[in-house]
Amino acid sequence: MIQMNFDRERSANRSGLLKRLTADVDGRLQTMKTLLLWDIDGTLLHSGGAGERALVAALHAEFGVVGTLEDIEIAGRTDAWIARRVLAKFALPDTPDNVSRYLAAYLRALRSSQPHPHARLLPGVPEVLRALSQRGDVAQGLLTGNLRAGAEIKLQPHGLWEHFAFGAFGDDSERRNDLGPHAVRRAAEHHSVKFAADRVWIIGDTPHDIECGKVIGARTLAVATGRHSVAELQAHQPTVVLADLSDTAAVLAALGC
Repeated sequence: MIQMNFDRERSANRSGLLKRLTADVDGRLQTMKTLLLWDIDGTLLHSGGAGERALVAALHAEFGVVGTLEDIEIAGRTDAWIARRVLAKFALPDTPDNVSRYLAAYLRALRSSQPHPHARLLPGVPEVLRALSQRGDVAQGLLTGNLRAGAEIKLQPHGLWEHFAFGAFGDDSERRNDLGPHAVRRAAEHHSVKFAADRVWIIGDTPHDIECGKVIGARTLAVATGRHSVAELQAHQPTVVLADLSDTAAVLAALGC
């Protein structure tokens, strides 16, 4: 009887120790987890103008309008935001039905253009994503103005879609600054980890990406591989600015990984 009590006590002690160790491990994992949210166009790849051409083609196919989008800001904007400006430019009512029709036609045109012969990954992107995917303390997702279907169409031909199990997209809101909370929530749900704001990074090539990160208290890595120079991006005070992602070690160091 004495031995049985002793065994029970020893078993209880082991059980308590295991729980404490498990809690400690879980705590360390949660505090060390870093969330990286990537933009697509101008950050991961150049689409070779496929997106803009698909918008023009959709305008003609759905509304019979021929025109250019030269005076409409596209970089850093959501697809729905762009769609409304295009409709307004050509005096078409920007009703929900027209926006939906236009975006559906856009996706059809974009899909038919793939793989685009002039699309290319930007310097260092495959190497950086591969290095980060091998780390257990880093989660990667998307934060893009592309519709989810459009993001998949653009990334799939380059073998990048599988790197991102979650994200926030233009489907979630017309306003880019609304997308951050959607991405962080989905990351938390996917990984069962609550990400501290100072361990969340928004990575993009426009001032809109920087602003989007600041709205949620995240850190921002701006990369000058789109339409904005290092100096132009620096003026918006991101956490870090890089000319490109070609130096994997430098990118990981900048992200604290």
